[in-house]
Amino acid sequence: MSADFDAHALLEIDPIPPTDFGAFVTEVLAQHQQSGDGGQKIDQKVLRQCIDLAPSFLLTDTAMTPASGADTWFTGLGRLVDLVVILHKRGELELETVNSASRACSECWTIAGTWRQLEECRVSVRNIGSRLKTILDPNERTYQGQRVYAP
Repeated sequence: MSADFDAHALLEIDPIPPTDFGAFVTEVLAQHQQSGDGGQKIDQKVLRQCIDLAPSFLLTDTAMTPASGADTWFTGLGRLVDLVVILHKRGELELETVNSASRACSECWTIAGTWRQLEECRVSVRNIGSRLKTILDPNERTYQGQRVYAP
């Protein structure tokens, strides 16, 4: 070790702030909204990137803030699914976005079932999954005739 190393200085470092998926989603999507004909256009590539982060935020939100982390995570994922449903109603939803949402739900379901402390999150994942199923074709396996990701 270096003679300049000060172990006490390490103790004075500010702790890492807790993650908040709800705030993250709101901030990122606000930064990437585009004005288009007839209103705001949602950048689906950015939307998919946010959706793909849901499993990681499930772990960090709940680990860093056990009392409220499940709520901040669910708020974020709920906002994302709201946008997916809006895009569907507008006729703008891309299959790749549906697949990202399906994959994220699957991964979050697995994570929530792996740790006992996250068992309550399975209810949230089930609710999100139910909302997503409403936009699928009647067979619940395709979206506009194309296969949707299923584990």
